[in-house]
Amino acid sequence: MDSIPAESKVADAADEARRLTGSRRAPQRIPLNFFGMPFGLAGLGEVWSVAADTGLVPKVVGDALLALAALGWLVVLAAYLRYVGSKRGAFQADVLDPVAGPFASLAVIVPLLLAELGIAPHAPTAGRALVAVFIALTVLAGGWFTGQWIYGSLELDRLHPGYFLPTVAGGLIASSAAAHVGQQRLAQVMLGYGVICWLILGSLILGRLFFRPFPPPPLVPTLAIEVAPAAVASIAYFSINGDRVDAFAAFLAGYGLLMVLAQVRLLPAFLRLKFAPSFWAFTFAWAAVGTAAILWVDAQQANDTYSYLVLAAVTVLIGGIAVRTVVALSRRELLPTSGPPIPAAPAAPSPH
Repeated sequence: MDSIPAESKVADAADEARRLTGSRRAPQRIPLNFFGMPFGLAGLGEVWSVAADTGLVPKVVGDALLALAALGWLVVLAAYLRYVGSKRGAFQADVLDPVAGPFASLAVIVPLLLAELGIAPHAPTAGRALVAVFIALTVLAGGWFTGQWIYGSLELDRLHPGYFLPTVAGGLIASSAAAHVGQQRLAQVMLGYGVICWLILGSLILGRLFFRPFPPPPLVPTLAIEVAPAAVASIAYFSINGDRVDAFAAFLAGYGLLMVLAQVRLLPAFLRLKFAPSFWAFTFAWAAVGTAAILWVDAQQANDTYSYLVLAAVTVLIGGIAVRTVVALSRRELLPTSGPPIPAAPAAPSPH
């Protein structure tokens, strides 16, 4: 019997090794900022839902967008759990990461928003129960992150507007959700929770942005989050106050206007960016601005044309980012290949 050449044995062994390693390949890493995708879709659903409540558009569009956001949240959550379940210590490393960690809070904030907007209007009892559960989880997450920021070691240059998410976004969205399910006192409590955290964190973040080097490209989209706190606070306050404009609503609008105008000066930095999943930081922030603007137009009984323009602009922005994300996914350019999801320290020179 002829002996098998050594080269063939080596080749066969290599093929078998590749087959075995391929079948046991660890799941692809899912960065925490991927939860920004369903968050942005939920924000778009909120804009359309509020527009429907004011009689501008059919309700079905907002419901469809919220259903799509729920599907997106389930997909990202399942993929992330599969990833952390396959790699020991991955979850701990993610939530302790001083740059990416705050995005973990979106895992509980997104379903809170969906329970408020997508479930409570159609199934009040179930919606009220889910809102209560996710408010509790949001508060716990915010408390843990606050304690971690006190206990852990933070560097000022790693601070970015994504730090608003666990407590400011979480608290203000919880306030609006509580108001919508009839929990007025809880809504007031959560409004205070969110606004005080906004005042404290906002001072620190703006101090870092004013006096330290400009953030690196992967973090530049998070600068859009600066427009969100005033807008989300306005939405929460309108929910509590019955969509009436008073001195506090005007106070929130004044600061919100400043942050919107500041974004104009940042356009050169935004336009230099190459597309990445971090672009989803633009989505919920501007969706919140759009929602607050539509509520203002309705409260002031202004021309509906303004609301239609706002709705169209927000839809085009988020729709464009969604389409670009699908293109990146089809080209296998969406998921990271290796390394951390965001650089650990800013290294880009200031454009000023």
